[in-house]
Amino acid sequence: MVLGVCGGIAAYKAVEVCRQLVDAGVHVTPVLTEEATRFVGAVTFSALASEPVQRSLWHETSPIPHTTLGQQADLVVVVPATAHTLARYAAGLSDDLLCATLLATRAPVLVCPAMHTEMWEHPSVQENLATLERRGVEVVPPESGRLAGGDSGEGRLADPDVIVARVLERLGRGTRRDLHGLRVVVSAGGTREPLDPVRFITNRSSGKQGHALAVAAARRGAAVTLVTSSALDLPPDVSQTLTRIDVETAADMEHAVGAAAEGADVVVMAAAVADFRPKRPTNQKLSKEDGLPELVLEPTPDILAGLAARRRPGQVLVGFAAETHDALERGRAKLARKGVDLLVVNDVSAPGTGFDHDTNAVVILDAAGSTQEIPLTSKDAVANAVLDRVIVHHDEKRSTT
Repeated sequence: MVLGVCGGIAAYKAVEVCRQLVDAGVHVTPVLTEEATRFVGAVTFSALASEPVQRSLWHETSPIPHTTLGQQADLVVVVPATAHTLARYAAGLSDDLLCATLLATRAPVLVCPAMHTEMWEHPSVQENLATLERRGVEVVPPESGRLAGGDSGEGRLADPDVIVARVLERLGRGTRRDLHGLRVVVSAGGTREPLDPVRFITNRSSGKQGHALAVAAARRGAAVTLVTSSALDLPPDVSQTLTRIDVETAADMEHAVGAAAEGADVVVMAAAVADFRPKRPTNQKLSKEDGLPELVLEPTPDILAGLAARRRPGQVLVGFAAETHDALERGRAKLARKGVDLLVVNDVSAPGTGFDHDTNAVVILDAAGSTQEIPLTSKDAVANAVLDRVIVHHDEKRSTT
């Protein structure tokens, strides 16, 4: 997706639009006009976006950057769209990279105007917008509110959340509602088991895959409870359908997941729960001066097995297995041992997979013996692949009850 940024005071809000879209898994290529750089820095967008900022028809790596951008884009969004840019676009002028890209693309175009009220209401601006709309350009209209001059009126850029939701919808990410009506519980992150008030035993799980599953389920219409030990932020567009419960230890997670699972249709245990914890954590910091401590461990609760033993009829239960060797063999054994419907196996020793990466490669196993391999892709894509299988199992169970 190409994100065009024009020279208006609302350009600072385009930074938030860019950040949210990248967080939602959208590949964003920013194109700034020369005037935009008077309001926002190119470095900011280069740091947040998927690719560095492009600004010029003449100084980019590609000899014809507008053609490359226009042909590769699946959507072009202009935030903010100034009166000047709207006029040049309507007139077919191509004297900068953004307008040239707008003319060189066959992708859908979304413009988000922002300007003072008198400019917004001027007949020439309205005529230019009408011309663009007749040509198929979609307009996200401005809001009424406080303007840069200190007064209030129509012309204020639409809220970034509104723009992001519209973009995701145009990209086909906001239209799948196949989990509507389902209650989904997802666990995420690695638990922390205290040795003393300062130190703890944990693992390398970032929680990214579990969070991706929770966000994907919410975007597909489910009422989601996310039980997480990860500090990762959640995108604003899921705030209405996702309840977050923060935990730390395996015992905390067992209690929270167990309570949430009682009324759930689907439970996805993506968390990397510690297998062991110190049997007798101290209430004071351990010190070298006191000598080498003797660390005695005990097993943590087997949350997944407990959920399988207590699950109600029709509930779909999904487990995860992060392995470093013999991944499929160990995954099949875990599937049988735990009694779950689906088990997602990933070899965390493989390049680009597992802990703290934005990508993953998994194999989805089910109790009937089928295997689905998901090659290296984004964790968002893995999340949706897992949810696709969840829907199949949920529908099968519903048809037999």
